[in-house]
Amino acid sequence: MDHLSGSDAAFLHLETPETPMHVGGLAILELPADYSGDFMEDVRTHIQNRMHMAPIFQRKLINMPFDIANPIWVMDEDIDIDYHIRHVIVPPPATRNTVDKLVARLHSSLLDRSRPLWEMHILDGLPVPKDLPQGTRYVGLYSKMHHAALDGMGGQVLMEAIMDVTAVPRAANKRKRRRDTDRADNYGIAELATSGVMHNISQTVKLTKNLPKLTSKAFDMLKTAKNPDGSNIERMNWLAPKTPLNATITNQRSFARFSIPYADSRKIAKLNNVSLNDVVMAISGEGMNRYFEDEGFSVEEPMLAAIPVSVRPEGNTELSNQVSMARMSLATNIKDPLERLQAINASSTHAKSLMSDVKSIMPTDFPSIGAPWLMSSIASTLTRARVANSLPPFANVLISNVPGPNITLYFAGAKQISTYPVSIPYHGMGLNITLQSYDGWLDFGVISCQKLMPDVSELAQHMKDAHKDLLKLTINAHEKASEEAS
Repeated sequence: MDHLSGSDAAFLHLETPETPMHVGGLAILELPADYSGDFMEDVRTHIQNRMHMAPIFQRKLINMPFDIANPIWVMDEDIDIDYHIRHVIVPPPATRNTVDKLVARLHSSLLDRSRPLWEMHILDGLPVPKDLPQGTRYVGLYSKMHHAALDGMGGQVLMEAIMDVTAVPRAANKRKRRRDTDRADNYGIAELATSGVMHNISQTVKLTKNLPKLTSKAFDMLKTAKNPDGSNIERMNWLAPKTPLNATITNQRSFARFSIPYADSRKIAKLNNVSLNDVVMAISGEGMNRYFEDEGFSVEEPMLAAIPVSVRPEGNTELSNQVSMARMSLATNIKDPLERLQAINASSTHAKSLMSDVKSIMPTDFPSIGAPWLMSSIASTLTRARVANSLPPFANVLISNVPGPNITLYFAGAKQISTYPVSIPYHGMGLNITLQSYDGWLDFGVISCQKLMPDVSELAQHMKDAHKDLLKLTINAHEKASEEAS
């Protein structure tokens, strides 16, 4: 049986109507002026021909008897393609803002767990840049997939299955013939229960073996990091400072997107001898500082970011989630942007070093007896008791940087212009900033709770402005240093 790992199942058990646990994306697609087909029909045919190439399209969940353990994956033999792929007209007048509001609304609803955990929405009526040939059509592809069914490796498999490198879709791989031994949802109660117990025993043995090392490394993550000059930077706090975004959230979402040139970000990183991810952290922290300043709120202590870190061993191709969470300082208490960037680099280097030490022992699966009851109860308590309103947060914001292709891709014959991630905010961490690199650009998706941050587009603009300012400061500092050296 194909058991959900402990980390996969956590995304299921922590889900409530207020906190959907699916990830998504908004791809902007271009159809040329001479296109005369039915794009919805093209998309249906495209996906149907390639469903066998990505497991997420055909897998659904079967719960264990009495929820004694995590569910299992089975193949769905009767998929309603019209349910999973839908056509949506953007309310006129179609603007960037109305499209983002529509995406936020679509992202706020739960996926149907009785079906494979994915949906695609074709958004018609998008605004088209005026400099394009008359008749050119922009279409949005908003998709959402449950995080229990899709991690980075799964996302890569999905992208390879449905995207092409030319406008003419390649021939799909042949569908493998299903073996007579393949089964759907006809397992017996005793068979399910026995498999669940045996799976839990094996995971208990693994966890017990690695627990002492994991405990030691957890304490190491709170030790002082080093600056490039060898001096200590400020010790990271056990908990992050409280901000208006670190509270209980509702199921309503606010979403904004923007893009910045990849080359400009690389230039900032190269001239300051830091990583591209450090630059992302710097503009995110500065954007949040400026946003809070507009709101009349100040944060004295450095804000902390939670960052997903892959713990997948080299060569591992399993589609289960194999990711952990690290924290790093955004050094938002340092006024000088270039000094702040160096402090961020020191903090991120320290976090990466610690995570690399625990990759081989970090569990992505663990005993699940009683986990559905326990974790669902925790999620319900967080919502109803509004615990996040009073407790200090683990981190202030989740920031994720997803590497993408530096080439132009096509979907069902349409050219992909950009691809904006749409991710997950949660109680106590009501802001998620995720970006993906694509074809010379960094595409940012910023999502929050409508109640906590109705004006999320203002944060997006502050981040764009922070990037421009950091680029200008970097160039000026480099030119000044060159003049002094000569």
